[in-house]
Amino acid sequence: MVDVSDKPATARRAVAQGFVRVSAAARRLIRTGAVEKGDPLQAARIAGILAAKRTSDLIPLCHPLALSGIEVHVELARGGVAIAATVRTTGATGVEMEALTAVSVAALTVYDMLKAADRSMVIEAIMLTEKQGGQSGDVQHRKRTGITHQA
Repeated sequence: MVDVSDKPATARRAVAQGFVRVSAAARRLIRTGAVEKGDPLQAARIAGILAAKRTSDLIPLCHPLALSGIEVHVELARGGVAIAATVRTTGATGVEMEALTAVSVAALTVYDMLKAADRSMVIEAIMLTEKQGGQSGDVQHRKRTGITHQA
């Protein structure tokens, strides 16, 4: 693990997004509340939050962080399900991995809940879209998913 003990604690924020390409029939099941396992959007939201909190347990050499905020938004979008996660902390290292993990696990949850209804789903476009704080400064990437509101 990288030693960050000499780095100052600063406010840090990371935003990640992803997309699960889903058939029209599967989107219809979500919209009508007819998914057999329950609401995949809410299950994915909760899974994403839990995953962000457990990132250091999943990613080798990732620092365990005291997170001060986690927001995960999962919504139906044109062609599938859009996911966005924002993670915040005040610390010596950033929260990019936590935001990316939240989106990844949320996408896997959507996939799991819909796999019986749609065998052609594709998880795509998982990416860090924004990072604030730390020595390297702020970074913003082009957003590619269809989410209609900021996390």
